[in-house]
Amino acid sequence: MSKIEVKDLLDAGVHFGHLTRKWNPNMAPYIYMERNGIHIINLYKSVAKIEEANEALSKIAASGRKILFVATKKQAKDIVSEKVANVNMPYITERWPGGMLTNFVTIRKAVKKMAAIDKMKADGTFNTLSKKEKLQVDRLRAKLEKNLGSISDMTRLPGALFIVDIRREHIAVKEAQKLNIPIFAMVDTNADPRDVDYVIPANDDASKSIEKIMTLVTEAVAEGLKERQKDKADADAAATEGEVVAPTTAEEAAPAVEAAKPAKKKTKAAKKEVVEEVAAVEEAVEEVTAEEVIEEAKAAPVEAAAKAEKPAKAKKADKPAKAKKAVEAAAPAEVVETEEPAEDAVEDTDEETKEEK
Repeated sequence: MSKIEVKDLLDAGVHFGHLTRKWNPNMAPYIYMERNGIHIINLYKSVAKIEEANEALSKIAASGRKILFVATKKQAKDIVSEKVANVNMPYITERWPGGMLTNFVTIRKAVKKMAAIDKMKADGTFNTLSKKEKLQVDRLRAKLEKNLGSISDMTRLPGALFIVDIRREHIAVKEAQKLNIPIFAMVDTNADPRDVDYVIPANDDASKSIEKIMTLVTEAVAEGLKERQKDKADADAAATEGEVVAPTTAEEAAPAVEAAKPAKKKTKAAKKEVVEEVAAVEEAVEEVTAEEVIEEAKAAPVEAAAKAEKPAKAKKADKPAKAKKAVEAAAPAEVVETEEPAEDAVEDTDEETKEEK
């Protein structure tokens, strides 16, 4: 892993924070000073945190788990997609689809639709459609590719999330917290670092700063992938060459067997867990047929047109009726009339009493 220099981060503008009036007090440990109403991030702490995060990311990549990169802001989109594509990791650079992690089965179903459309084009079914249906299916495919194209190879939940600007991607942060997925993030002075497992204090608004951090992070991920490939190659070589010498007697084999038992149990448990997880996802996601894809492609423009053509007059016509109902509901219950003695009757009784006296 290449050594990180403070000067390189300084040149990239990683040290610039937000205005002092917009700061989050929890970022105080990472702030060096205030200059011209702007907080300056302590780059020595940034270097230490980047090294810590890179080490953890390298281990996750070496274990074979995927790391999902999330950056939907304009400055970071192109940089993240370019850097992350080089290390073959999934990324989200368009709108974060709600339930991407917590409702992963549904997201996988949408990815299956893409695969179904590709299959239609490969086996010739697509050519049997009418011109309008072809156009609708192509639009659906383009939309799915734009939003979910980069995660088409992600068959299970990611091992970690790397986020640029946690304030903007707060939904992704909440979903990852709910599923106990470790979060790595570039955190600026206006964000709360307590929501993140591995904090990288850095300027998350400047494209140069984002590019510098992403370069360092993807290098660490690439090293983890190389280490995994090397270990795999060594294991294959050992298996083919038969380097392990079998013990001649049962007594010689006993210590090795005892030592291998815990590791064997762990690997079996891990393998079983992965198989069950993939099986659960595959069972939950039903096979998408060509008819379903065509029906959905047809329904999309119809729904949009129906929403656009809602008559305003109908709403106006409903208003008097609604107002009338409200008045009737608010009206007090009918007062029961009680018979009161007439004034004439009262006067008559008074005169009678006087005469008697």
